[in-house]
Amino acid sequence: MMAWAGVSLLAICCLSFCPGIAGQNSSLPQGAVQSGLVVLPSQYPPVYREDNETADFFGTIVSDPYRWLENTDSNETTAFVAAQNELTNSVLEECDTRSKFKDMMTEMYDFPKISCPYQRGQPGGVLRWYYSSNTGLQSQSVIYTQKTPDSNATVLLDPNSFSADGTVALNDFAFSWDGSLVAYNIASGGSDWETIHVLQINNDTGAVTALNDTLNNVKFSGTAWSPDNKGFFYNQYPAPNITNFDARGTNTGANNDQQLWYHVVGTSQDEDIFVLAIPEEPTYSIGASFTEPKDYLIITVSTGTEPTNKLWYIKVSDLPVSAKTGTLDLSTYDRRKADAKPLPMVKVIDDFTASYGIVASDGPIWTLTTDLDAPRNKLVRVNVTEGISPDTWEVILPEHEKDLMSGSSALKGDALIVTYMRDVATVLQLRSLATGKLIRELPMPGYGSIKDMCGRRSLSEFYYSYQSMTDPGSTFLYDTATPEVDPKHISSVQIPGGYNADGLETTQVFVPSKDGKVKIPMFIVAKKNVTLDGTNPTFLYAYGGYGIVTEPTFSVSRLTYLLAYEGVYAIAGIRGGGEYGNDWWVDGHLLKKQNSFDDFAACAEYLHAAGYSSPGKLTIQGGSNGGLLMGAELTQRPDLFGAVISQVGVYDMLRYQLFTIGHAWMTEYGDPTNKTDFEYMYKYSPLHNVRVPAGSHQYPATLLTTADHDDRVVPLHSYKFIATLQHTLAGYPGSPQRNPLILRVDSKAGHGGGKPTGKVIEEYSDLYGFAAKAMSAKWVLQKPTGTKPVEAAG
Repeated sequence: MMAWAGVSLLAICCLSFCPGIAGQNSSLPQGAVQSGLVVLPSQYPPVYREDNETADFFGTIVSDPYRWLENTDSNETTAFVAAQNELTNSVLEECDTRSKFKDMMTEMYDFPKISCPYQRGQPGGVLRWYYSSNTGLQSQSVIYTQKTPDSNATVLLDPNSFSADGTVALNDFAFSWDGSLVAYNIASGGSDWETIHVLQINNDTGAVTALNDTLNNVKFSGTAWSPDNKGFFYNQYPAPNITNFDARGTNTGANNDQQLWYHVVGTSQDEDIFVLAIPEEPTYSIGASFTEPKDYLIITVSTGTEPTNKLWYIKVSDLPVSAKTGTLDLSTYDRRKADAKPLPMVKVIDDFTASYGIVASDGPIWTLTTDLDAPRNKLVRVNVTEGISPDTWEVILPEHEKDLMSGSSALKGDALIVTYMRDVATVLQLRSLATGKLIRELPMPGYGSIKDMCGRRSLSEFYYSYQSMTDPGSTFLYDTATPEVDPKHISSVQIPGGYNADGLETTQVFVPSKDGKVKIPMFIVAKKNVTLDGTNPTFLYAYGGYGIVTEPTFSVSRLTYLLAYEGVYAIAGIRGGGEYGNDWWVDGHLLKKQNSFDDFAACAEYLHAAGYSSPGKLTIQGGSNGGLLMGAELTQRPDLFGAVISQVGVYDMLRYQLFTIGHAWMTEYGDPTNKTDFEYMYKYSPLHNVRVPAGSHQYPATLLTTADHDDRVVPLHSYKFIATLQHTLAGYPGSPQRNPLILRVDSKAGHGGGKPTGKVIEEYSDLYGFAAKAMSAKWVLQKPTGTKPVEAAG
């Protein structure tokens, strides 16, 4: 993400049903134990197969009988989804603790969720504070504004007013430099396609006026306001050939040729200026931002999802200004004109050897964070007018010998806040911006992570919030002007209903990897003095991709599960993630992706050997890239698990690059049109490695989830994979497959972002209810007497 012996005649016969067998390892893994759920082979809906649909990869003929499901909007696919959901709903009805889980999670979820406050507006001018808040069960969080952090707040923007069912979400927003305008991005039904609107803010009262600006065809876009507060840069993709904007979320066409545009507030999108594209590299993505102070426009260029970027700049003083309107006049750079001039860019970094981000700028003197020759990141100082060779850079803060520098932020004066991941738990430090010298390390309550950190260069104070796997969060205020004074505790959250995590404890273990090269960090949450006899219903979660760190954060659904079933929950920081920096990521991507799958299996084996679980008592869970992980574990090691929950996963590794933004993932997985990459990916591609295992000849209870508007990992992956699972495991005479192989398809939802609270609770009630029934987990919690209100202390 296999030594087979004793293959039965039954298993051998059914291999003819399996796609992509030619040229692959013919050994069979052992099968799974019987779960607490049963679906007979006759219960699966019939699914048409086009057996003549094949593709030739360097002489290997690969069958693709369900390619017709790639037409996700066809009547046939719609009927397929309806039949699958009908079966899934019938199975979920058998999960007898699901409704109790939903009730308990709803009760526990009903507490205020408030972000750290942050300031916007120009120092020396009118300033306002902002924060987001959800009273508990609101579909979407609301943005509030106030004059000071202690004054009365008014609503700036309420996404709950966008739609009756809460499926239109606020994805992003950005304030103009003077705080008088805010551009905000909304998305419908979970799609990545966005529309940008603009509000005008009365900085004295906080009252807002909606302007007529409406920008479409926006996707994966930031918003960079120009210093004159009259316009902003944003990203478009060429418009898909769809007239109904809401239908774009179900479109699977490739997203190529991202463009950078400039919009002047109060004008039509038709008048926007098309300032930059890289047509010779259609998969590149472009970002724009400004330094603070506002003397440079920064352009970053990325390839795929690789954590590297080019770094270019334009002096703001070199950009023309209209004598009539006072706004930036970029018309001479409009690429729609035959005589358009190129932007006056200086290319500080013009290759993809490393990542670069600006922490602070003082004129041409920039402080950068980079992983150049420093896989765990370092800070350097650069004079961008005196040459761009790294030999001229001053190292302010070298990389740590073990800890990952995960963030840095410059505050007022000489203050620099740096966060490290120390064995995946967050460490927070105050350092000197001038020298990088450590001033002090701030206290952290335990194994946890920083959820929010809100500050700015003009302020010495910053707010931050901490949370852990059992603590929903505490907010602190720290003033770097008085570094010797400990952070002030502002508030803490208590779960309503009398529930608490006092009886739970978090431990961390380090699991030896299969190849013997590393030890994999894994957090385990269980009740204190848990009995290690292999009977505990246990979850194991991981992500393991794109250099993303899986941090020990809080989850209401997870705590509900831990309390309701006296369960165990483990999170593994497998290779492919970024838990220990770039080297950790590199060892789990491209032609080393199998390390991710082996690391995960090693963690499952540890949980069994340590007595936390046994195969029938272990559910594994992952989403997106973690869904690929689940698919690989399911097909490679079905003997280790009682249930598999795979959310919005990538399963077809030979065609993933053809849909929406999938081409960007080739830097993570490889290019299947390259022979070397194909041969490696074909061996683990979940869709192409479904086979009847030895022993029990069945897979674990499996629940795949996807959504009709997921235009990032398009649902066709899940459609084709579930059809293949059902056909291969249960589609031949005498099949012993009794563990369910089912698919849950949500509507008016996407990859996960912006999902309304009600849908979140519904989904996780289904997932945990399914897992509990599969593991034969008993509901053991007795509802506490009395309730504890949410409290704010400090």
